[in-house]
Amino acid sequence: MTLELLMASVSAAGETPTRLNPVKLFLDADIVVQVVMAGLLLASVWTWTIIISFSLRMASVSRRCNSYERGFWEAENFDVYQREQRRGEVPLGKVAGAGLAEFKRNAARATDPEGARQRIGLVMNSAVGEEADKLSDRLNFLATVGSVAPFVGLFGTVWGIMNSFFQIGQEQNSSLAVVAPGISEALFATAIGLFAAIPAVIAYNRFSHRVNGFEARSQRFADKLHAALTRQLEQR
Repeated sequence: MTLELLMASVSAAGETPTRLNPVKLFLDADIVVQVVMAGLLLASVWTWTIIISFSLRMASVSRRCNSYERGFWEAENFDVYQREQRRGEVPLGKVAGAGLAEFKRNAARATDPEGARQRIGLVMNSAVGEEADKLSDRLNFLATVGSVAPFVGLFGTVWGIMNSFFQIGQEQNSSLAVVAPGISEALFATAIGLFAAIPAVIAYNRFSHRVNGFEARSQRFADKLHAALTRQLEQR
């Protein structure tokens, strides 16, 4: 009899999980908590998609802008370089294109040099802002996930704990064995919320810094071009 009890005890110990199983926690959770977890996981997947795509995009933009700017300042005629290279898709090319177009419009009239200088500066500043806005367009989602995901996960946790207490009332048994599984499933929702929020916050701060750096670089390029174009206006 003692041997049989020992064998049963060993068998039961072998079946007891030694670590948390995320899949089991998800499957055993309440339907509301499952919906919260699924939404947070989708948000996390979309966050990582934005992180990867934005990193690749910024690398491409930086590489093309470097090539464009080197050739632009080495060119003898800015307008000819703009047409020959067909760099209209490069952000700096769009800034230069806006400035050159405004320069040609004002050079044809040449009645108000001071107004022409201001207009050229305004259109290039506007182009710089538009290009920065295009780059940062999808970063709002990262900011939203970073600020909202922990609270969504907390909602799932609160709901799961409420459900656990309800089960305690139904079974009229407050032992740890009854309470622990439900609380573990509920806390898992908060863990997923943090899993989605932390990369989103880090990526948002990092990418915002890169966009600000790109905008500052574009503004410096616009200022140099503005100075070059206004010198040409003064010589007319």
